[in-house]
Amino acid sequence: MTPRTKSRPVFSRFYARVAGPALDRAGAAGMRRRLLAGLSGEVLEIGAGNGLNFPHYPAAVTRVVAVEPEPRLRALARQAAAAAPVPVDVVDGVAERLPAADGSADAVVVCLTLCSVADQAAALREIRRVLRPEGRLRFFEHVQAPTARMRRVQRVADATVWPLLAGGCHTGRDTLGAMRAAGLRVADVERLVFPETRMPFPASFHVLGTALPTADPEAGP
Repeated sequence: MTPRTKSRPVFSRFYARVAGPALDRAGAAGMRRRLLAGLSGEVLEIGAGNGLNFPHYPAAVTRVVAVEPEPRLRALARQAAAAAPVPVDVVDGVAERLPAADGSADAVVVCLTLCSVADQAAALREIRRVLRPEGRLRFFEHVQAPTARMRRVQRVADATVWPLLAGGCHTGRDTLGAMRAAGLRVADVERLVFPETRMPFPASFHVLGTALPTADPEAGP
């Protein structure tokens, strides 16, 4: 089945007004700066939301094509793009069918996105397709927990209310493993518990890092 854009009016309002600003106050703004540091050339950002990453792009980036499937968030991202320090084009689209040519991106950016795409494997294959051979994927994502007990909690959350409340988010995906299966070598990764709370919750476990396309899409590292 071909993925399609999807309106999430309740989630989009909540994210833009409450969740996004709260995450930035908790430290996500600093994570965004680290995520984007050192990028240059043509960048494709997937799941741009309402454009919270845009202020943090370095001047060496010549253009950002920001893909966002949710209509309300896409409209807000276009407003944010007008104030961005680099040229940003916000477009409709889904991760499983990116509006970009083969080998056209110097970098692809995903930020709290791969948890919510309908088909993560297809999205990662598309990322590899659009990356130049020397390109890089930059990611900041929440992922599968390191302990069996919390992974059980994540499975329950993902099978019940969490995706409904959080815009399709799944807390327990093995995103690093899926990158490797799609022909992306994880070059560096930092594991984080974010935000820092006395008791971690299902979406607390994050990875921040870089992956590179392998010579053989079937090879992995």
